[in-house]
Amino acid sequence: MATSILHRATGIFLSVGALIIAGGLLALMMGPESWNCFTGHAGSWYGKLFLFAWTWSFAYHLCNGIRHIVQDFAIGFSIPAFVRSSWVSVFASLVITALIWAYVFMGAAA
Repeated sequence: MATSILHRATGIFLSVGALIIAGGLLALMMGPESWNCFTGHAGSWYGKLFLFAWTWSFAYHLCNGIRHIVQDFAIGFSIPAFVRSSWVSVFASLVITALIWAYVFMGAAA
């Protein structure tokens, strides 16, 4: 139940992130001053926190969506399999997020 609610919440959060990306594209279109303002906010502590949360939301939504596709093929319908696959979705999303941000930080250091 908790992972189902989390799946919906991350979907909503991804929609908000998509609107922010659209705002960033508009800022880019409007010129350097607007773009610098946008990147200033994106580079701040709250912008990085949002980007981290958005990355995890994307990874979790992806992993949990794959879990649902597998279950659509009638695989893993027992209660222990549901619980196990729910935890796998959570841990896999954390690993994916950590890998993405490790790549980002390694690129920033280079």
